[in-house]
Amino acid sequence: MTDPTAIQPSELDQLPDRDPEETAEWQASLDAVTQAAGPHRAAYLMRRTLERAEGNGLALPKLLETDYVNTIPTASEPVMDGDAAMEARITAWNRWNAAAMVTRGAKAGVGGHIATFASAAWLYEIGFNHFFKGKEGDGSGDQLYIQGHASPGIYARAFLDGRLNEQQLDNFRQEAGGNGLPSYPHPRRLPWLWEFPTVSMGLGPLSAIYQARFNRYLTSRGIKDVSQSHVWAFLGDGEMDEPESTAALTLASREGLDNLTFVINCNLQRLDGPVRANFKIVQELEARFRGSGWNVVKSLWGSAWDELFQLDTTGALVRRLREVPDAQVQTYQTRDAAYIRQDFFGSDPALVEMAKLIGDDKILECFHISRGGHEPHKVYAAYRAALAHKGAPTVILAQTVKGFTLGKGFASKNANHQMKKLSVDEFKQMRDLLELPISDSQFIDGVVPYGHPGADAPEVRYLQERRAALGGPAPARRTHALAPLPAPADKAFASFDKGSGSQNIATTMAFVRLVKDLVRDKQTGKRWVPIVPDEARTFGMESLFPSLGIYSPKGQTYEPVDRDQLMYYKEATDGQILNEGITEAGSMADFIAASTAYATHGEAMIPFYIFYSMFGWQRTADQMWQLGDQLGRGFLVGATAGRTTLTGEGLQHADGHSPVIAATNPAALSYDPAFAYEIATIVKDGLRRMYGEATPGEDPNVFYYLTVYNEPMPQPAKPGGLGVDEGIVKGLYRFNTAESAGLSPVANAPRIQLLGSGTAIHWTLEAQKLLAEEWGVAADVWSATSWTELRRDALEADAALLRGEERVPFVRRALQGAEGPVLAVSDYMRQVPDQIAQWVEQDYSSLGADGFGISDTRAAARRHFGVDAQSIVVAALAQLARRGEVKASAVKEARERYGL
Repeated sequence: MTDPTAIQPSELDQLPDRDPEETAEWQASLDAVTQAAGPHRAAYLMRRTLERAEGNGLALPKLLETDYVNTIPTASEPVMDGDAAMEARITAWNRWNAAAMVTRGAKAGVGGHIATFASAAWLYEIGFNHFFKGKEGDGSGDQLYIQGHASPGIYARAFLDGRLNEQQLDNFRQEAGGNGLPSYPHPRRLPWLWEFPTVSMGLGPLSAIYQARFNRYLTSRGIKDVSQSHVWAFLGDGEMDEPESTAALTLASREGLDNLTFVINCNLQRLDGPVRANFKIVQELEARFRGSGWNVVKSLWGSAWDELFQLDTTGALVRRLREVPDAQVQTYQTRDAAYIRQDFFGSDPALVEMAKLIGDDKILECFHISRGGHEPHKVYAAYRAALAHKGAPTVILAQTVKGFTLGKGFASKNANHQMKKLSVDEFKQMRDLLELPISDSQFIDGVVPYGHPGADAPEVRYLQERRAALGGPAPARRTHALAPLPAPADKAFASFDKGSGSQNIATTMAFVRLVKDLVRDKQTGKRWVPIVPDEARTFGMESLFPSLGIYSPKGQTYEPVDRDQLMYYKEATDGQILNEGITEAGSMADFIAASTAYATHGEAMIPFYIFYSMFGWQRTADQMWQLGDQLGRGFLVGATAGRTTLTGEGLQHADGHSPVIAATNPAALSYDPAFAYEIATIVKDGLRRMYGEATPGEDPNVFYYLTVYNEPMPQPAKPGGLGVDEGIVKGLYRFNTAESAGLSPVANAPRIQLLGSGTAIHWTLEAQKLLAEEWGVAADVWSATSWTELRRDALEADAALLRGEERVPFVRRALQGAEGPVLAVSDYMRQVPDQIAQWVEQDYSSLGADGFGISDTRAAARRHFGVDAQSIVVAALAQLARRGEVKASAVKEARERYGL
């Protein structure tokens, strides 16, 4: 058996040792210290030696964890500018009004969160008073990602600043009347205040990283110099368990995003209890961030701890702090000095002696109150250190007490996230603690009053002066009065109107060709932001590599293996393409940053993000809601779409439902174009609506979802006549009739209307021919470019009728007078075409690809799902037979003929 005490082999054993004797002397010195002074002293010396080596630039692995103490010693803290007493009064007013707002709202049953802001108040106040740059100065200001549960504190500050009034505070979480405040940071609901949605949790940190990265992209490409903007993301320690929270940490360090700071409020509690009951979340986060290449600043203990650390000559205190689990730290917050003496100090003889030197008041001050995140000068020092660090992003781990200043009933209690109100007595205790001039007589009928020192009070003037010096109010969102982008030349779109002749072209390729033409436009071409998650070659985009370049802050430090080829892999510091690797979530975060640059930076950018349709909405639909909330604009392109177009990949790759998910998002305009000219028409109209001259009543704050296909098919010319472009944009137009298709059904032949979308139009056209030639049925074919937009128009028409306005849905107007029943076909589940069923006056039925996808040929898959041309014929005959327009025997005959 292996001796467990023996020295284990090391990777250093593989390297030649030029002086084994010197190596042995160093090892012997370490052994001697260990024997003479103990293992803790030896470990301390080793850590200090590694710190010195790192400081001297020696290439050594970094320590992933440091002791459970502050990174910045008290003696090294910079002097905080400003008036500390004044800022304390401002913070007290904000604490009071945040708690009052939620408590008053509880009477209406709307709830809210009190404890989070109570723990994080100084983390925000120091930023607002000293660091966060506003939008009225040079550049774009800073970008603030506010923790969602802390929103009451931000509203309270805006109230003190005069940007909100009491009525609005009383409408917290009561928005229906139009004068309310949203529960969390929602730009769509409060677009003058909030810039970035941060709930659902986890999306904020991911978006913050890509926002900081996009800032660098804008600067590097010469669109706008935003090098002075800093991204601040305020997060909870429990939130860091969301996979999105840490998904892009290495991107931030790899690209040296020192324009980014995470501030993690480590109050050790999540929604139901401790974040790491039996472990230490701060140490875990430190190791994760250090391992990912971030600069880590820990601000754990307040000034009251300085005396204890000075007494810790043996290191026993630091060791004990490191070993006590978080849940026990939380318990100390609620227990008396005797308990802490016995449980914390009684575990080590050295600590027992230390405890004899300090009184109960000092113990309670340290364990109940004194945390790094609650002392403004320590938060200030951490922020200064973050901004001073270059070459990597910084994370600040600030330890706080959840529910701080709210009283013993709140502080560190497991249930405090669900506690929505304080009693009058608790408010009075809070008032006394914060020393606020609020009298008992102001509590009328048990209702807690809001507090405000007056518009001309010193606190308000100080707050406003600090913000003016930093560039205006924050947070704040600005929609700049941007001139509409000039429309690209018509020839870029018109070239698709003539069709592809005898050449088969997939609609994916048609879209890429369109973009290649649009990015060449001299006026708007540079504003396109192509985003792709490592599938550019799948979508035929490799031709864009050498012409546009792939963005990289390092450029291209190597010779690409395909440099001798025409379409070689080209990276550049001013590259236009964002090729993100295998991360749909990261690509969506890119898209969100680019799609909202018109507000964040006053620069209209036109992102298009192309992805496997199955791995877009299904994986990142939550980010699509975030995109809609943030009022983003751009084009999402679901490629290899449909349940039967991607051969061989199987169940996980076969998309039969992305339009269903897209239909749930009010900001998403979802299209399933069949032909290249339809794509061109939709993109042209999208550019007009989002970036050009939107018509009155049109909301430009939308984004488009286009499904495209990798199946090469003939692309027909755009039909002539009036209304085709309108029909493409609104969702439905007649592509042909049996007669215009050159088919000659018999006189008085039964007639049916076939509606097809996307790739299904081709099976529908084949079915049209079979119906005419083999069954004597005349079929007209319609292209349904958007079932969802047809439904939305119809819903608006219904709402108009309830208001007493006469309005006919577009789908009904389009099909008015069309003879026979309607059969709708798509490559998606039937729920997609069935969206319009109730507004179609004719008899209506549908075919779709319901169920799980399968691996097989396209033809076999379509036969399996019953959507191929022959299946359409049988379904059409069955529909006509029910109406008595063909013999029932024809249906049975057709099934047998086609082997169905």
